[in-house]
Formats: sequence, structure tokens, C-alpha cells
Amino acid sequence: MTNLLYRWPAAAKFGKRVPKDKFYEHGSVPASVRERFVSDVQRLIWAYKLAEVTINLPGSEAVPEIQVFRVDAKEHDVSNAVLTAIDKAIPSPIIFEITRDDGRDRSVRMVAAQKQVGSGAQRLSAYYSTTWQQADVERRPLPTAINLAALYAALLDPLLPVTARAGEDGSEVAARVQAVRALEREIASLERKLRTEPQLNRKIDLRRTLQNKQSELEQQR
Repeated sequence: MTNLLYRWPAAAKFGKRVPKDKFYEHGSVPASVRERFVSDVQRLIWAYKLAEVTINLPGSEAVPEIQVFRVDAKEHDVSNAVLTAIDKAIPSPIIFEITRDDGRDRSVRMVAAQKQVGSGAQRLSAYYSTTWQQADVERRPLPTAINLAALYAALLDPLLPVTARAGEDGSEVAARVQAVRALEREIASLERKLRTEPQLNRKIDLRRTLQNKQSELEQQR
């Protein structure tokens, strides 16, 4: 995980508090997720709206706008189930900032899933996050971009377990992220088997397979 927060443009400030139950009205939200909203969330703020009218970058069908939501945690954190419910209720991509009170200090982490919108059903990747940081940490300016799609990709890039390649679109990056996650699971399984395998010839085969999978992982990243 990286250590990063962005300095959102003042012109894009929205600052609207959103009742938690608003998200129950969109689709079928299970009772367990509603309970998570109650137990995890102190308040929800629709903090910024990054759009052509606010930051002068054109949108597209894939990225019409980018929303920034601040989620104040009641205790230590907010579950991904809550973030998923919010993401599914909002048609445009979302960057979340989760804040918590650590007693004397306040800390924050930025988290987002790669959201694919436009034609067809909305799709979300796994959630990726920065480390927890002091709320008053110096923030980084937004990446330079020519449109909202490019800005969204640049905002997500430090969070993802892969490095975006020249010419890749969002779906191609998402596919590589999925491939990386699958390879990581395979590698972890092979490492466990290697530690417990008593037969030397089988150990040699497992080690060879493990090295091949590690090489594939490096290529995907």
C-alpha cells in the first residue's frame, strides 16, 4: 500500500451530507450491509464532484464524472461492503476517503475500486487502499490529464497492484489486476505445499512450478 492523499480542487467542492438510508433505496441492499452502515458509518459527505463544469476536463461515457466521498468511521474502519453499496448506487466512479478518530489525532486513508461504467452492467474490481495517514498530511496535486478518463486512471494508478501500460484502457488494466490476484493465490498455495512436501522429487517439481508462476506474476505487473 502506498502513502498518498490528493489535494482536491476548491472549484470542485460539493460538501453535501448524504443520509445513510439513501443508499438503501438503490437496488437490493442486504440486511447485513444495512447493519454495517449503522455500525461503521458516522456520517457520509459527498465532498467533491470532478466534472467538466468544475475542473474543465471533458468526460466520456466511461467516466462522465468522478465523485469524492468522505466517510467518517464510527470506530476503526468502514467495511468494503458499505463502500460497494455506495459505489453501486452512484453511476460514476468514486474515490473514497475514510477518516477515523484515533483519540488525539485523526487519520485518513484513500480507497477505491476500479469501476467500469457505460454500456452494459456496472463492474467493480476489488478495493485498493493507501495506508492510514495523519489527516493533516501534505496532499499531492491532482495528476495532469487531458480528460476525466485519463484523470481517473492516474488517480487509481498508485493504488493498483499493477503499473498501467501505454495504450491500455480500464478493462485491460482490470483484467491484469485479476490475473495478478489469481497468480498471488496460486503462489501462496504452492509455497504452503512446498513447506510441507516430504518427497524430494515432488519438492523439485513444486519449486519449478513456483518459479514459473513468480515469473508470470512479474510479467503481469
